[in-house]
Amino acid sequence: MNDHAPRRANRIALMIGHCAGMIDLVALPVWVGTLITRYGLAPQQAGLLATLFLGGAVCASLFWAPRFQRIAPERVAGWGFGIAGIAFAAMTQTSDYGAMAALHALAGLAAGSALSVTHGTIGSGEQPHRSFAMAGLALAVFGIFILGGTPVLVERAGGPALFKVFAAVMIVAALTSVAAFPRRQGATEQGQRSTAHIDSTVWYAAVGISCMGLVQAMMFSFVERIGADRGFGVAAVTGVLVALGIVNLAPAPLAALLERRWPARYVVLAGPVVQATLALIISHSSEFAPYAGATAAYAAVMIFTHTFAFGLIARLDPGGRALSATPAMLMIGAAIGPVLGGTLVQHAGYTSLGNATLAIATVAVCCFARAGRTRAVLSEA
Repeated sequence: MNDHAPRRANRIALMIGHCAGMIDLVALPVWVGTLITRYGLAPQQAGLLATLFLGGAVCASLFWAPRFQRIAPERVAGWGFGIAGIAFAAMTQTSDYGAMAALHALAGLAAGSALSVTHGTIGSGEQPHRSFAMAGLALAVFGIFILGGTPVLVERAGGPALFKVFAAVMIVAALTSVAAFPRRQGATEQGQRSTAHIDSTVWYAAVGISCMGLVQAMMFSFVERIGADRGFGVAAVTGVLVALGIVNLAPAPLAALLERRWPARYVVLAGPVVQATLALIISHSSEFAPYAGATAAYAAVMIFTHTFAFGLIARLDPGGRALSATPAMLMIGAAIGPVLGGTLVQHAGYTSLGNATLAIATVAVCCFARAGRTRAVLSEA
């Protein structure tokens, strides 16, 4: 990337790429819920399909991250989103479980490749914390339409409507990537520094993010089913999901405003604790009000904390290699989440989801505590 601020079109392309690549973060409740109710799958089977998508994204991110400085990111983004769109379009034509499993894995590999270079490009540019916060705001706006609109479409047109929406999102991301994704123009100071040894504490931060991604996916995959099975009603649960999307508008710009006021090392310590608390409320509450309040705020905690974690890692590795592995950091946990959650729900009920978050949150806090003791982080303004 050049040293000048990206043009507006470049920023829009990165925001759209972030939204498409992170579609699981906002769509998992509808995604898993549709697979259960419209395709007749057991929770474990539905969770496994989501896990195959996320697992594909992890593998792709791990492949591209160490090669980030030697590739043309715009080509990977364009091809990746394009292939993901084709895979989702193919899902609308089949209900065979084996075919859907293969297509979920392919879509994950393709979208994960595109998302990896998108995050690497954001992380190696100027003001990565602020740029990632703006991408998070775009994702929140996108989430309102996904959570508010797709359940209605699925209700009217059936399960394949969900995958038509996903295919359209990926194709739009592919087209904008081809047209406006930032092109790398020669070596920069950050690019030259990218060959330096990555601080080992980056990987502690990565494990912490993975743990939060695991809790996020494990709980978020089943918030719609929890509400429905506890008799809160389709309209009420859909309203909660829309409220969740609206609440998600706040954490990204708030994280940008607080970048210089709240030290990242403290924010990432508090994030897993708040996340686990909300998960316990969602999984254990039999009343609508606590369930609704905790669900509406649930994803916001991940968005807010991850923005600070992104900035923290950017200080430890300014070249972008580690940040191009952000999809792997998030999705290696998130990939386990749906199938683990489905297994727990199938054998021990919804309350087991909240109980499992306590142990996972403890691991996350310990890892973030280790990452927060490095000189690069302690010297932050």
